[in-house]
Amino acid sequence: MSNNANDREVIVSVKHVDISFDTGGKKKFKAVSDANFDIYKGETFALVGESGSGKTTLGRAIMRINPCSAGEITFEGKRISGKISKEEDRNVVRSIQMIFQDPAASLNERATIEYCVSEGLLNFHLYKDENDRIAKVDKALQDVGLLPEHKSRYPHEFSGGQRQRVGIARAMVMEPKFIVADEPISALDVSIRAQVLNLMNKLKAEKNLTYLFIAHDLSVVRFIADRIAVIHLGEIVEIAESETLFEYPLHPYTTALLSTVPMPDPLIEKNRKHKVYDPSVLDQSGAPREMKEVRPGHFVHCTPKEYDEYCAKADRLEKEKGVR
Repeated sequence: MSNNANDREVIVSVKHVDISFDTGGKKKFKAVSDANFDIYKGETFALVGESGSGKTTLGRAIMRINPCSAGEITFEGKRISGKISKEEDRNVVRSIQMIFQDPAASLNERATIEYCVSEGLLNFHLYKDENDRIAKVDKALQDVGLLPEHKSRYPHEFSGGQRQRVGIARAMVMEPKFIVADEPISALDVSIRAQVLNLMNKLKAEKNLTYLFIAHDLSVVRFIADRIAVIHLGEIVEIAESETLFEYPLHPYTTALLSTVPMPDPLIEKNRKHKVYDPSVLDQSGAPREMKEVRPGHFVHCTPKEYDEYCAKADRLEKEKGVR
């Protein structure tokens, strides 16, 4: 895959990554297979797929929670997978933060909001004195739309949306460069989701952040992501810019996934047929598959035969859109 798209700076690079887990028997379960993608500085890169596809597993590998069984992950050009020095590990923990899916489970119910937000500051001693620590906590809470007086309360005193804001404040107080957001709005009410997404976009612009946004809801991803990677059963099958993926989906799994996105027009929705992904439509010759660039910046996991078919499909879709 091309790293120098428009000469943009790559902040995170995932190269030929496999992630396996012990099942207790002789055979290991491979959760992620040969994952390859780059995340550019300042963008929101979305990882989309159904439950159990390996999205969170890959996000946790970037956080150094899950070990890679093959391949490597680099952050700002330095390898962060496998064994690294204690100093480099501390730098990774500080520079890469995570926003978790369940705002209730990810906060310590017995700790005050002040402690929840400042835990990282305390662990890394990222403050001059007590006044400086309190000031940083207050600023982090204000940045996410909460009040400084909220810091004396406990997580159970807040709504789900407010708790997720606390989780975002906890990540932001570390002044990270990269954030892994693991389904950050899936546990929230629909009315609150837009607020949290707008907040994330606002903080991204203000603090020059880069996001890996993990989700299964494509309508949300279209709103927030610059580029999207589609993952199926541990394999990245397609990567493209957000609008390109929605306009010109090439891989059959992507097409099936997009057919499930609800349409706001009831007439269209009523007459629309949802597609079911059928792996048998893929090339069954046993030829090796790899990520290939069908159009600039649009990659598909395919065999040489499928590559020709996807190029023809991309031409056809472009002509159809042009006619309209």
